Amino acid sequence: MVLTNPCYERKLILLSFAIILLYLSPLFVLGENAHIRVHDNLDSNIAWYKVLINSGELFGDINAAIPQVINGLPRNALASEFSGIVWLYALFPTMIAYGLSQAITRLVAFWGMYILLKKHFLQNNEWALIRVGAALAFALTPFWPSGMLSTLGMPLALWAFLNIRNGERSWKNIAVLILLPFYSSFVLGFFFFLTGMALLWLWDGISRKGWNFRFLISIALMTLMFLLVEYRLVASFLFTTEPNSRDEYFHARLPLWRVIRLTFKNFILGHTHVMTVHGLFILPVILMALFLIFYRKIWRQEKTFLFLFTLNFVLSAWYAFWFYKGWLPLTQRFHVLDTFNFARFHFLRPLVIYLGFAIALRILWQEKVFSKGMVIAILCLQLVILGMFNDEIIYHKKPSVKEFYATEQFHEIKEFIGLPPETYRVASIGIHPAIAQYNGFYTLDTYNNFYPLSYKYKFRKIIAQELAKNKTIKEYFDEWGGRCYLFTDELGKHYMFKKNSKAKLSNLQLDMTAFKDLEGGYIFSSIPILNAAENQLVLERTFISEKSAWKIYLYRVMEA
Repeated sequence: MVLTNPCYERKLILLSFAIILLYLSPLFVLGENAHIRVHDNLDSNIAWYKVLINSGELFGDINAAIPQVINGLPRNALASEFSGIVWLYALFPTMIAYGLSQAITRLVAFWGMYILLKKHFLQNNEWALIRVGAALAFALTPFWPSGMLSTLGMPLALWAFLNIRNGERSWKNIAVLILLPFYSSFVLGFFFFLTGMALLWLWDGISRKGWNFRFLISIALMTLMFLLVEYRLVASFLFTTEPNSRDEYFHARLPLWRVIRLTFKNFILGHTHVMTVHGLFILPVILMALFLIFYRKIWRQEKTFLFLFTLNFVLSAWYAFWFYKGWLPLTQRFHVLDTFNFARFHFLRPLVIYLGFAIALRILWQEKVFSKGMVIAILCLQLVILGMFNDEIIYHKKPSVKEFYATEQFHEIKEFIGLPPETYRVASIGIHPAIAQYNGFYTLDTYNNFYPLSYKYKFRKIIAQELAKNKTIKEYFDEWGGRCYLFTDELGKHYMFKKNSKAKLSNLQLDMTAFKDLEGGYIFSSIPILNAAENQLVLERTFISEKSAWKIYLYRVMEA
């Protein structure tokens, strides 16, 4: 029978690799003309890697600072020198590094999910189609790019842990646990995964009345590796006494009815940083399997599926309830509940959802509700919809990488100013400061979750009058502040005004004394400031380029 032929499974695997490479091909074929995610990507991480590499502080000590950003961004605010993604950007041009990172992540995601299913969940040869199909679908999910293997590496880690838990002794398991921390993030995925493994170990000990110390040591080993790789994060958390911007992150503000709505929204639609694209096909399949289990009273045989379904919903509820205003008394008493985002336990959901999907297909096929053709159809439909989430499709109306960073245009601006970039500071209006940073300018504004609170207060003076006019941006800046931007009442929380925009600023009120106190000399604005003179600004020149998404109005601060 073809379904039990190992050659058939190998062909499916090779086809999957080909599909993954085809999915990635626009990144390598188009290069800088490719369209990729802006949010938490072009507007931040990609520029951060370039700033870090050019700073000379890649190996700086834990007290080092990067003068290009906010007159001295703590070195610890950026990635560890032991992070693999940093070295990709150090060794290769931006888009080659980006494409290679995508390839590493998706190929490891596929292989990890495939061997996890084959070894621990769908062992029989007859389920080869489901194993490969579910693994391929998992690998094509639109994950957050700089997250690396923080979520998509979880299946591989679970494979290794379950092997160790079952008493298997192999160097491969240890290698996985040692190497994964070099290409993933502790706080953006594996803290929550390792907490789950610790709870599994505890459950084993209580329920089996025995303690698997090899399993416990393996959990400790991977945790230790993360702490070593991310030693800068550990040092900042344990030894830094200066208040930072995370100290004013307040999350507990939602009423109960919004929390309940958010629970179901997350359960059905997912979250931008861990997109699973499961609502259209995967969720109905899972719900059909759930109904069938109870209809045919086979819940004892399908305990794993029921556990995964329950965990999936609990994780969505936990995510939503983390923002419930009822937490406020606890967050006021225990500050770590504000500074650390425990809502991210929901980052486990891609693993949970796609495991549940594979098992649900097996149940429906095994119980003769689905035929082989229906399983193939469902897998193909899921792959098609995931294909529609390819960056080149979903972001084709956004600026390309080349248009976004506009290196030629900003080089022209740098040449026009004619001063060494380190001798003056700039800030941006209507565009992300990451663009100026990427092009080597020293910026007073930034997007970063960890910078001195004292600087936030100094910067706030510049935009205080604008914040007073607009409750939304005031709350956004004061109760989070990760985007330390020149916010304006007229533009609100919008930071990308392309060169065809008709927007204008008519009532801008900036404190230019505070701006000059921080050594500010120029403002890059993507829209005209009609009352520039009232803000002690002089329009020096307007820069426009066919290769750029922006029309940049260069404003110089008047001398006192």
